[in-house]
Amino acid sequence: MKLIPIVTEKSMKEAKDRRYTFEVDRGLTKPQIRKLIEDTFDVHVVKIQTLKIGGENKKNMKGYRQITPAVKRAKVSLKEKESISIFEEKKK
Repeated sequence: MKLIPIVTEKSMKEAKDRRYTFEVDRGLTKPQIRKLIEDTFDVHVVKIQTLKIGGENKKNMKGYRQITPAVKRAKVSLKEKESISIFEEKKK
């Protein structure tokens, strides 16, 4: 099962509020996503929001068509005082 953290500026801002964004397999349901995250990171999931992003046909610089695959994203909210260390920013 695929569980890839999405690290962007927006997701890092949301991580401060204990909301983490992951790319997951398209076939996973919310209970399956909850169990996968709880088992992997040893945290308690409070809320899950999912978003399906459809694939696209694009042209590259040479004019060839490329197909971007469809993906599913899950935004996960955690219980208070819990965090996932992947999303923590390094201190300067």
